[in-house]
Amino acid sequence: MAKNTLLNKVWDKHVVGELSTGQPQLVVGRHLIHEVTSPQAFDMVRERGLTVKRPDLTYSVVDHIIPTDDLSRPFADDQAEAMISALEGNANTFGFDYFAPNSRKQGVCHVTFPEQGLIWPGMVAVCGDSHTCTYGAFGALAFGIGTTQVSHVLATQTLAMDPLKVKRVNFNGKLGEGVTAKDFALYMINDLGVEGGVGFAYEFGGSAIDDMSMEGRMTLCNMAVEGGARSGYVNPDKTTFEYLGGREFAPKKDFDRAIEFWSSFASGDDAVYDDKVSFDASKIYPMVTWGLNPGQAAPVNRRVPFGDGSAEVLHHMGLEEGYLLNTVPIDVVFIGSCTNGRLSDLEAAARILEGRSVAVKTLVVPGSEQVKYQAEQMGLDEIFTGAGAEWRYAGCSMCLAMNPDKLEGQQRCVSTSNRNFKGRQGSPEGRTHLASPYTAAASAVEGKIADPRPYLKGLK
Repeated sequence: MAKNTLLNKVWDKHVVGELSTGQPQLVVGRHLIHEVTSPQAFDMVRERGLTVKRPDLTYSVVDHIIPTDDLSRPFADDQAEAMISALEGNANTFGFDYFAPNSRKQGVCHVTFPEQGLIWPGMVAVCGDSHTCTYGAFGALAFGIGTTQVSHVLATQTLAMDPLKVKRVNFNGKLGEGVTAKDFALYMINDLGVEGGVGFAYEFGGSAIDDMSMEGRMTLCNMAVEGGARSGYVNPDKTTFEYLGGREFAPKKDFDRAIEFWSSFASGDDAVYDDKVSFDASKIYPMVTWGLNPGQAAPVNRRVPFGDGSAEVLHHMGLEEGYLLNTVPIDVVFIGSCTNGRLSDLEAAARILEGRSVAVKTLVVPGSEQVKYQAEQMGLDEIFTGAGAEWRYAGCSMCLAMNPDKLEGQQRCVSTSNRNFKGRQGSPEGRTHLASPYTAAASAVEGKIADPRPYLKGLK
């Protein structure tokens, strides 16, 4: 049984009771909501004559349904307009913060909330979205929850859940050319499987994680749930503290004292884990998925494996065993999402697209209004549009089929998002290949799945 890990320390600090079922109740430090899973939860609260217990710890944003090409109201989609109107109404009624479009704070929840400084080490954070595990990059315990649980947290500021085991996942060594945190994630899930983390939280560590930026850590933690883990986290360190310093909702006074407190949550040198696994980062190559889950992945210049995919999977993807992945033609490229919609992701794509032209439809969607502004200040938008890509407003966009950005028919897409199951990008026949921003940008140039490394030679 795990002992003296960050999970144990944070868990013990936040247990405030126990239900008759034996489940511990944890007090929640941040409740983050969006327009999709919150309307029904607020209805449940109203039906019971309750209110929001801690509106000061509740923050909201619109992201899943927002159009990325036209923000004029009312939205063309009546359901999308109803969802954003409900969120606006609930924010006004219950008095919690709402990051509205054109506020410089709107964006994909898992991009904009961290960049505003809302996520701190040692915190329990929840959101009605499975990729809430992203916030574990800060040394927080972060969980995606269902709509009923959203209503419980709104009314009580607590969450009931079963204890978790801890699996230490080490990445040691240096990253190769063109290798990113996204490639780490796909490599790990391919090795451990999409159920390898069931019942666990993943604790990511090792020298490669120590050297990784906060944005890379967020990408890796974002994908923990795709490997079956309930959450994923990185112990807080200097990189964490430097990222948080000066952000709007981060502590302003006694920041050094906050760092001392946050540091106390890091796993001890004598920490005991329920399981451990290690990977050599130098042996990880740019990855791309070929199947219908993130674990069905391989290095971009390899072949579709033999015996790893069912006939149904291969038929849907229009592939055969032994097919060379970097020869597969594509129709669309999507660069964005809560996985890879941050500034560093756009910078990576721009490195490859600068001075080149895309061969297929390419959407570049910043993860937040702040990212959009920063990218435009750097001239990245001009690089993208100069290459023939579409530069959009912030939102979830083509990650999922809840807004106008969707695949059509059997279109094949290289996407920097996190899921590739049937219909995820809007078309039941659509084909999605998950990859890093480097790989997506190279693929956009070539009109087929492409290895980004030749494009990066000689670049600083």
